[in-house]
Amino acid sequence: MSLSIVPTSQAREEAADWFARLKKRHVAAADLEAFRIWRKKPGHKEAYDEVDAFWRKSGAVAGHPEIKASVEDALKRSEPRAGRRPGWSIKPALGAMLGLTGAAILLGGGYLATAPRGYTTEVGEQRTLQLSDGSTLMLDTASKVTVAISGKRRELRLVRGQAMFDVAHDPARPFVVVAGDTSITALGTRFDVRREQDGARVTLLRGAVEVRAAAKSGERTWRLSPGQGLSTQQLTPKVASIDTEAATSWTRRQLIFRGVPLGEAVAEVNRYDRAKIELDIGEMAEDRMSGVFDAGDMETFIGAIAEMHDLAIDRSRPGLVRLTRKSENKPS
Repeated sequence: MSLSIVPTSQAREEAADWFARLKKRHVAAADLEAFRIWRKKPGHKEAYDEVDAFWRKSGAVAGHPEIKASVEDALKRSEPRAGRRPGWSIKPALGAMLGLTGAAILLGGGYLATAPRGYTTEVGEQRTLQLSDGSTLMLDTASKVTVAISGKRRELRLVRGQAMFDVAHDPARPFVVVAGDTSITALGTRFDVRREQDGARVTLLRGAVEVRAAAKSGERTWRLSPGQGLSTQQLTPKVASIDTEAATSWTRRQLIFRGVPLGEAVAEVNRYDRAKIELDIGEMAEDRMSGVFDAGDMETFIGAIAEMHDLAIDRSRPGLVRLTRKSENKPS
């Protein structure tokens, strides 16, 4: 007997991305290879097959008069602008139809619900949103979140990046943030969530949150108090006291580093710029550094660490700044 795999919400979102990309008129060989690798991961094939099947059978859904009118309106809004390939209109249309289908199901269940809406930021961009329940959401650079609010529940999914949540108190409607396999439940509170490769980093500023995540021994639950944080990406996650000023400095367009490994600081600065810094300094990447920088001001950061650590700056490649030890560049 075969075991069926139920795709995660993240897998379905990624499948929709791939579906849109592969429907373009021209698909690069590198994209095809990346898709092949992505499809091998557990649940990804099933997620893509669901999206493909939905698209093929969408005529039955669009046949409903109200849904049909809304989909047609979404298609008009997503028509390609001048100089843009027509294939890019597929993903918005698919997303609209998936959202409308979900809304129809929820309405049929006897209560009004809002279909999930997605919000994104580009590299270097930040965005503050006022949600319909009175909560406030702030998105950091290169982030994406989906929001679904109903009469019974408030659920947000952090697909990538980082966000600050200032939650309106409403005990009747739990406020839940999902980031991969991690879920954070709050009532009236303020907390920060950073999506990590295999988990999430949670920092609590006010109120209380309950964090649930998968672990080797099964699902675990942690409760945080103000000033505490937790990274579910760690092998054995533990609640610890957090430097909240530094952890949330991004909300003030700052990056505060206090005794942080140089390599970690570089990775953080890279999040805010399309150009990238590359360290080629061996074990020096573990050297600690401190400083306060404006988010997105890569040049000031480069100048500071080059002077502090006696590094040479190589700008020979467009979009890349390579930092090396000066001793390695001296003639022998």
